[in-house]
Amino acid sequence: MQRSERLAEIVEIVRDGRLHLARDIADALEVSVRTVYRDIDTLVASGVPIDGERGVGYLLREPVFLPPMALSFTELEALSLGMAIVQEAADEELQAAAVAVMNKVGEHASNRRQAPKSWGFGVYAFERAQEGFRHMPLIRRAIREGLKLRIDYRSLDDRNSTRVIRPLQTEFWGRVWTCSAWCELRNSFRAFRIDQMQHCEPTGEAFQPETGKTIEDYLKQIADQMDRDQDRS
Repeated sequence: MQRSERLAEIVEIVRDGRLHLARDIADALEVSVRTVYRDIDTLVASGVPIDGERGVGYLLREPVFLPPMALSFTELEALSLGMAIVQEAADEELQAAAVAVMNKVGEHASNRRQAPKSWGFGVYAFERAQEGFRHMPLIRRAIREGLKLRIDYRSLDDRNSTRVIRPLQTEFWGRVWTCSAWCELRNSFRAFRIDQMQHCEPTGEAFQPETGKTIEDYLKQIADQMDRDQDRS
């Protein structure tokens, strides 16, 4: 195993949030404890947020860390296109994150002569999609933390209703964003257009994944319906 691979393996081992003794890491990688100490010192010196000390154990404090990786020019183009779309078709929080990602890529690219700022892409958001951006940070947080939301919703035929939902996933369809959720009013899955949400707030209640009410259940339900429709055609 090359040293770069071993460093990446150490990051993978300690990223689960638990303490790992150097001797356990050494056994897993089939190297000496002294080698593990040197490797961890190298990772810390390069900015990897590993905490701990010899004899106590080590863990990665940050929830997400990407070890060094090589990207082809086409892969960088794909990343740039994705970030360009986010910068034009998402809320301010994600827009700022997209700018930061591309700034980091530009700073650390080994061949900066082949890293133009625009990468040849122009992306222009649809005005309709932007109307729901004010709700996106709250919806994303509710999905991550399992929080119920109360929404005032106007359907496309102008009918108003108030719903309590369990948000499960957001989807971007090129023109609009939707939120797939479990609707407690209808006691079933629904997909709500975020630009049609007139008001959105947390109820103060949390929810846990329940069989029959998860995003996996919803996607399976959609797939099963598509299979039935295909069988009938």
